[in-house]
Amino acid sequence: MSETLSDVTELVGHRYRADDHYEVGREKIREYARAVQDFHPVHWSEDAARELGYTGLVTPTTFLSTAAMLANRKLFETVVVGYDVFVQTDQVFELYKPVCTGDRLISDVEISAARRIAGKDQLTVTNTFVDLTGDVVQIMHTTIIGVTAEEADGGIGGAIDGVIMNGVDSPSPGSAAGLFPTAPLVDSSPHLSGESRNRVPRTTIRFADIAAGMELPARTARITRGDLVNYAGVAGDVNPIHWHNGVAALAGLPDVIAHGMLTMGLGAGFVTAWAGDPGALLRYGVRLSNYTIVESDTAGEVEFSGRIKSVDPETGTAVVIIIAKSAGRKIFGLATAEIRLG
Repeated sequence: MSETLSDVTELVGHRYRADDHYEVGREKIREYARAVQDFHPVHWSEDAARELGYTGLVTPTTFLSTAAMLANRKLFETVVVGYDVFVQTDQVFELYKPVCTGDRLISDVEISAARRIAGKDQLTVTNTFVDLTGDVVQIMHTTIIGVTAEEADGGIGGAIDGVIMNGVDSPSPGSAAGLFPTAPLVDSSPHLSGESRNRVPRTTIRFADIAAGMELPARTARITRGDLVNYAGVAGDVNPIHWHNGVAALAGLPDVIAHGMLTMGLGAGFVTAWAGDPGALLRYGVRLSNYTIVESDTAGEVEFSGRIKSVDPETGTAVVIIIAKSAGRKIFGLATAEIRLG
């Protein structure tokens, strides 16, 4: 990859459709829910899910990031090349339809934005997930910065090659075991169903009982090295900065750090646990400003708090500002969740 801005911007608009679908598995939902410490009953019990009107177990908010890794791998192996490490900066989830056990989803993959900031290349990859009827289920926008070995420690490439398991290429946000074959994007545009937006939510928090400025009950999550290894395996994120001290040091980090997507998953669960119905979440966006350090002998902690920024009586929705801190540092620069309450 050339390091000039013109070359980076030429990537904008590159897109394809994954040729195979991703089938949502019941046990995969439970594995992922455990990995992000989300114990809402709809992720675990089919009876609890049916009580809230779902056809099966419901995926946690950030679940489809695992499917996006599979769909994006070809992009990072053949198009976005020449980088040794990627740093995630922003993530947005737009939710249009609940994702449940047995759903079969196909991802359209597109480089939707690219620019050069402070001498580094920043790219936004958009995954549009559609079901087999053509309805848009979820849209994800992932913004990353590519870092070369020269910009980090020159030995990081070799260090990564020495610790990555056999059969897996150097890590990137698109790295995961397995590979979706790809085909040209079809001409027929998928359509927004808006099911999540039209569905009557079954939240324990009622819209009539909230107001702007109300604070959410705080929550503290603990993350150990074991949690990081478990998340890496469940999510397919093989980047060794999340479990290997040496590679983390070469990347300029003080120690092993938690996955950005793991902390986002914890933050989403913080909001949906308060609301009482995970399917009521309409949009979730996070800008990462710092990281959670996880030392080998002590757990890292993330303290979540939140307040209602605004309410909309016409739609019955509220926007929640989420604050996440670790060791006194804000790890979310800006994080908001739009949720529809009953």
